[in-house]
Amino acid sequence: MQTSIVIFTRVPKTGDTKTRLTTARGGILTDDEARMLYEGCLVDVINVCIAAGCGEVKVCYNASGDRDCLEQLLARSSDRSKIVEVYPDQGGSFDDCMQYAADHILKAAPVAPEPAAVIIVGGDIPTLQPYIVQDAVKKLHDLAKAQPGGSALVEGACQEGGFSLVGFTSSTPFDFNKVFYNMDGITALDMLVAKAVDKKIPLAVVEAVPDVDIPVDLASMIPVVKALRAASVYNDAILVPEHTLQVLDELGLESTASPPQR
Repeated sequence: MQTSIVIFTRVPKTGDTKTRLTTARGGILTDDEARMLYEGCLVDVINVCIAAGCGEVKVCYNASGDRDCLEQLLARSSDRSKIVEVYPDQGGSFDDCMQYAADHILKAAPVAPEPAAVIIVGGDIPTLQPYIVQDAVKKLHDLAKAQPGGSALVEGACQEGGFSLVGFTSSTPFDFNKVFYNMDGITALDMLVAKAVDKKIPLAVVEAVPDVDIPVDLASMIPVVKALRAASVYNDAILVPEHTLQVLDELGLESTASPPQR
């Protein structure tokens, strides 16, 4: 089954990237530091998708983003030649942009005995590991092959009712309409699952991977990436998020726990 692994991202830009981590929004980082952190996360996620080796790696970025700036980041990846396509979305709501990221791949796929498949991952999940991407691809393929029409959906959750990874085939009756933006207060993950249940789409889940949007996410992420670095000495399968760690070390960021008050 032809499979594309798409990193869905905004091009990092000072003052426009991870603003909820900045002091202006109650966080602890400057605008430049927030951009630097996201750049590190993004390069690490790309490296994970390359290392997974289970699909063509592609990058979909915001239509207003600076392509030259993005290319400078891609050049920092483990192997730029493994990123086979870089394309802008078409703007609009987050639902619209995510839909285009998938449609650009699935609707352009040549007619084949098997449907094409796409796995979309976010750029702000630095603890992602190759085995999680591989597991998502395998589960999506296995589900699709078991269905007469090849319909299948896979997701990996993140915190607060979101998801860090989603994948489906070209024959799956799924769309992103109202997944991220709806007037009913339904979380993105709940809406995704509801669509799967309503359309009777076979659904698989993989290990959850948290994203980094707000200060508590950052505080939670720091010990995990440090644990990955320590554990990698004894486990070659771990891909250390080196770029994220480099930024954390450069900025001197540590996660702390206040002692209980007596």
